[in-house]
Amino acid sequence: MSAAYRELRERTFAANLEIPRRGLAIYTFGNASAFDRDRGVLAIKPSGVPYDRLSVDDMVVVDLEGKVVEGDLRPSSDTRTHIVLYAKFRGIGGVVHTRSMYATSWAQTGTPIPMYGTTHADHLAEDVPCTELMSASAVKGDYETETGKQIVECFRGRSPLRTPMVLVAGRGPFAWGEDAEKAVYNAAALEEIARMAFITRTIDPGAPRLPDALVRKHFYRKHGKSAYYGQK
Repeated sequence: MSAAYRELRERTFAANLEIPRRGLAIYTFGNASAFDRDRGVLAIKPSGVPYDRLSVDDMVVVDLEGKVVEGDLRPSSDTRTHIVLYAKFRGIGGVVHTRSMYATSWAQTGTPIPMYGTTHADHLAEDVPCTELMSASAVKGDYETETGKQIVECFRGRSPLRTPMVLVAGRGPFAWGEDAEKAVYNAAALEEIARMAFITRTIDPGAPRLPDALVRKHFYRKHGKSAYYGQK
């Protein structure tokens, strides 16, 4: 492994190990990547390698054309989706795709996750968005690139920095952040939001949405210039 990409591959490796540790995927499901925007490269999990067999040396570095820059294995089949997100969402440095149970179940129904409570509002100020179901013609094309385009289209009029997560209809969740560690955190938060929303709707199918005043209070006390949650 070259010294040039060691830190990038180490951060990617750590993020990938967090996926099964947080119960967000099993076996070979899912993947995480980290992006070096200055160099225009990302490191990502290799395709089809179980988490318990991964090593730092297995992480694959690719450029924004999808060409392997460093690594002996084939990169994740979702690499081109990650590339689209890095190219279109300025300010992100990590992307995670999981198959977590509750978030994936919402995605399989093609349903945005409603804003029911303050845990949701702590992380984003709107429903968790869900893309449209991919068309047959798009499926026949460059499927992974089209997945990225679906997500970008879903975010027209939205800020990917304020809403760092999405459901891809019929498929599952993606999350991102300023780095790979934060992207995994957002993926885990998404799964908790999805689980709480499912239980809420099961207890009361007519449960009301959280009032806007509470949404704004919880979101802005953790985000923005006036945030006061946590330590400075």
